[in-house]
Amino acid sequence: MEAARRWIPGGVNSPVRAFRAVGGDPLFIESAYGARIRDVDGTEYIDYVGSWGPMIVGHAHPRILDAVVEAAKKGTSFGAPTEAETRLAEMVVRRIPGVERIRFVNSGTEATMSALRLARAYTRRNKFIKFEGCYHGHADPFLVQAGSGAATLGVPNSPGVPETVVRDTLLAPYNDLNAVERLFEAHDDIAAVIVEPVLGNVGLIPPERGFLEGLRSLTRDRGALLILDEVMTGFRVARGGATERFGVRGDLVTLGKIIGGGLPVGAYAGPAAIMDQLAPLGPVYQAGTLSGNPLAMAAGIAALELLDAPGTYERLEALGEQLERGMRASIAGKPLCFQRIGSMFCLYFCPGPVRNYDEAKKADTKAFGKFFHAMLARGVYLAPSQFEAGFISLAHTEADIDRTLQAGKEALAEALGSR
Repeated sequence: MEAARRWIPGGVNSPVRAFRAVGGDPLFIESAYGARIRDVDGTEYIDYVGSWGPMIVGHAHPRILDAVVEAAKKGTSFGAPTEAETRLAEMVVRRIPGVERIRFVNSGTEATMSALRLARAYTRRNKFIKFEGCYHGHADPFLVQAGSGAATLGVPNSPGVPETVVRDTLLAPYNDLNAVERLFEAHDDIAAVIVEPVLGNVGLIPPERGFLEGLRSLTRDRGALLILDEVMTGFRVARGGATERFGVRGDLVTLGKIIGGGLPVGAYAGPAAIMDQLAPLGPVYQAGTLSGNPLAMAAGIAALELLDAPGTYERLEALGEQLERGMRASIAGKPLCFQRIGSMFCLYFCPGPVRNYDEAKKADTKAFGKFFHAMLARGVYLAPSQFEAGFISLAHTEADIDRTLQAGKEALAEALGSR
C-alpha cells in the first residue's frame, strides 16, 4: 500500500477503494473467477462487490473472455465505426421500452453529463432537479451537497466546482413527490429531472409506490425531460432494467456497467426525436476517441447474450430472496434493516425502512465497519462502506449464500456485542 501511495493519490484510483469508511488498508486483488476474488496474499473471498455491479454473470466468464480475446486479435481501437457497435446498440435498444437510439461513451459519468447537456439543449432550459444521495458521476453539475429544504439550491461539495456551475442544480429528497412539485412551482425553466430509479449509492433504497410514476407525470406536464440513471440498475433488476421492472419510461436513459461486460463503457439512449439532436445530425456536440471501443462492445454483446438464457432473472431473484430471508432472520429484534431489489441489497445499521438519504445517514457507520471486517475475516467481501449496494451474480450458488449467512450471524454478534 505504501508503494501505491507514493505514486497514486491515496494509493487508489477511486476514493471508496481506500477503506477510509471502514478503516484499515484495502485488499489488493490479484485475480477473480466466478463469484470469488483472490488477493495478492492468496486469500479467497466470496465477492458481493462485483466490480460495483457489472459482473452479473461472474468474474472471468469464459464466453466474455473469448469474445474479448477474439476482438483484440483484430485490433484494440480504431476510432472508426464497427459492426459490433451496431450489434450491441440494437441489443440494448430492443431491451428498453421507448428507446430508439443510443450513443456509446466510456463511463457512467460521461453518459449522465451528456444526457443532461442533451436535455438542456432539447428543452432550451438550464435548471435540473436531482435527488439527495443520488450519485450521477463526478461531473461538476452533479457534485452537490444535499440541502435541508425541499427547494434548496445546490452548493458544491467538492473544491474546484464553482458555485456558478451548480446554481442551476435543484435538490429534493428521494421519494418525496411534494418537494419536486414545489420546485416546479418555484421555477419555470427546469429542463430535466434525473433520478436513480433505485437509489444504490447510499446503500439500497427502492422507490416507493407512485414515486417514479409521479415524476413521469410531473415532468410531462411541465415540459421537462425525465432522465432515468440506470448505470447501476440497467439489465440488473430486470431484462429491460428498472424501466421494465417499474413500468415507467424515461425520456432519456443512462447506462453502463453490465453493457460493457466488465470493460469500461457507458451509454445514453432515448427516442429518435431527442437523440437525433446529437452531432452529426443535430447541433448538440459530444464525442469520444474510445467510444464504442471494440473490446468493450465484444464483452457487452457476450454479456447480454448470456443474460438472455432462460431463467436468468428468476435465478437472481431466488438467490436474492434466499439472502434476504436469512439476513432478516439474523437481524430480527435488532435495530437493523435489510433492503433488497432483485440481486441488489444493503444491510443498514439503523432501523428501517430507509426511504431517503437523511434516513440512511442515521446508520451506525462504526458498527458497520466492525461488521465489514468481521465478514472479511470470514471470507466474505462486501463493499467497504455502509453507503454502497451489494451485488449477487449468476455465479453465486445457494451454498455461497448459506456460507454468507452463517458468516453474517457471527459477524453481527461481533459488531453489535450485547445489543
